[in-house]
Amino acid sequence: MLRFAPSPIEDMNIGNLRVAIFNYIVSKQLNEDLVIRIEDIDAEKIIEGKDKEIIEILNLFSIEYKYIAHQSDSLKYHQKIALQLMSQKKAFACFCSDNKLEELKEEAQAEGKPFAYDGFCETLSDETVLNTNAPFTVRIKKPESNIKFTDLLRGNFDYTPLEVDSFVILNQGKKPTYNYACAIDDMIMDISMVIRDEKHISNTAKQIHVRNSLSYTKEIKYVHLPSIINEQTNLNSVKWLIDEGFLPSAIANYLVLLGNETPKEIFSLEEAISWFKIENISKKASKFDIDKLKFINKKHLETIDDMRLSKILGFADNDIGKLAKLYLNEFSTIKELKENITAIFAEKISSKDFEKEFHNIKNCLQKAPFFEDFEKLEKYVEQETNLKNKDLSKPLRYVLTGTYDGPNISDIYPLIKNYLGEIVR
Repeated sequence: MLRFAPSPIEDMNIGNLRVAIFNYIVSKQLNEDLVIRIEDIDAEKIIEGKDKEIIEILNLFSIEYKYIAHQSDSLKYHQKIALQLMSQKKAFACFCSDNKLEELKEEAQAEGKPFAYDGFCETLSDETVLNTNAPFTVRIKKPESNIKFTDLLRGNFDYTPLEVDSFVILNQGKKPTYNYACAIDDMIMDISMVIRDEKHISNTAKQIHVRNSLSYTKEIKYVHLPSIINEQTNLNSVKWLIDEGFLPSAIANYLVLLGNETPKEIFSLEEAISWFKIENISKKASKFDIDKLKFINKKHLETIDDMRLSKILGFADNDIGKLAKLYLNEFSTIKELKENITAIFAEKISSKDFEKEFHNIKNCLQKAPFFEDFEKLEKYVEQETNLKNKDLSKPLRYVLTGTYDGPNISDIYPLIKNYLGEIVR
């Protein structure tokens, strides 16, 4: 079993999406299920509806999963196991105030050392704990020996007991902390492999320590992916990229390609399953390149079914799909294509540079008979209006397309001729 564990406190970003995609690919390769675990323990930070938005995005990218679980549903189980650890003297109540802990952090910082809990409450007797009427957290005792694990991408890691520390597993509100809840959930879900961002490397040692303390012996394989460097914050949001007109298939293609060696540049997610090797991912952070994504998006738009493209643009006509593809020489997103198609069908009231010519041509076209090809139509308009050269070509193009430039009008006309009445209304 593999899991993707997003937190509903922000928009899904491209780094999170890449983690989801890699989990999906590897789950298919290993013939194991993928579960979505919404990490919603930190209720104060949760944005309402964000969990549903995350699922919608995963569905949009055709990421298949066995089921959806919310971490908060396991709260009683988290608390029960914490009590078990306390009864076994593997965890203890900590009455240290925030001020005291802050003092310890400042002392460690002044000495140039990493902060570690000083163990003050670890030796309190059961009688003292029972007679202390004060809020407390629950801390797990630090390990007695080093915590070692192997990352399939990065190799071996070795954390000392001091680095793992006696960290908090239940806060004063008796809610589980991230590392504790994550460790317990991976255990009860029988997770066999964890693929996630490199920022969690130190967390892995803490989570292994929790499971070791519970005598859980199943080995979980780990892959910590390098980060994606993105200088423009808005480009991090998957929702923003979709709204800007990037196809999910192109975004997925780019994220698999990023920092990876692939047999070809343009491919589908399903194709990637047959050759993807997660151990081939670069260990270095990769820079997000919007121009590269635009190139890949254009390639996917070039091969998309004409009818499907037409429906994405709000029509149901192969010709509209073909029409949109004429604009791919200059544009690369659905949003840009839609703007051009919208301009064609928008009502044109006037033309700043060719006011008189515009009205003559528009009136002429409103009365014109049907013509199969553009040359005959153009000749008809020329005869009826006595306009020639740019006085004819410029405003005629504008009446038909809403712009003065773009693909050859002779290529556009066969695809819009059946809509001429609507276009020149």
